[in-house]
Amino acid sequence: MTSGDLDRSVGTPPLDQASDDDLVRAALDGAAIGDTRALDVLIERHQGHVRANCEFLAGEAETARDLAQEVMVKAYFGLDTYRGEASFRTWIRRVKVNHCLNHLARARPEFVDVDSGASRGDEAMSVSPDVDVEAPERRNAVAAVLGELTETLRVPLVLRDVDGFSYDEIAGQLDIKLSAAKMRVARGREQFREVWTRRFGDAR
Repeated sequence: MTSGDLDRSVGTPPLDQASDDDLVRAALDGAAIGDTRALDVLIERHQGHVRANCEFLAGEAETARDLAQEVMVKAYFGLDTYRGEASFRTWIRRVKVNHCLNHLARARPEFVDVDSGASRGDEAMSVSPDVDVEAPERRNAVAAVLGELTETLRVPLVLRDVDGFSYDEIAGQLDIKLSAAKMRVARGREQFREVWTRRFGDAR
């Protein structure tokens, strides 16, 4: 089914109401004839949360804009690898994480060691950064707080509480021990709450 078919088929919703899976198929079919309408809808639908999450990981709005554009380009050229085993949102989130982590590794190849000592941040942070992209003030506030955390704490925290990675996955992505992944997330949550409370007065 091409993007044109989606528009013309009886009983088929218009592009902006089509499912992600239908849009992926239409985008792949459309690429052969230069029809980018389905791709445009996919990008419009997902670029907001991709850009927000890039900012959470990178800690810089300007860098995040470039990274988000690169992620969408990479996702387009990798569409044929999408198998639908997970949602498209989950798939593009993985593309985003890998791209952002590669960027951070090139920019600052070594993390600062913060794994020694105890932490009381065992519970998920009370102010979650998994923010509705339609609430820019809230999203910007979370990004500002995350921007005060060191990369060593910010990255595993975002991987865990925004992207939903398991501790094992975080350890694998960052090439650290499982105990280190848990410690960094715990410390990140603790510092996130502290910075949020200092900036905004509470951690609700």
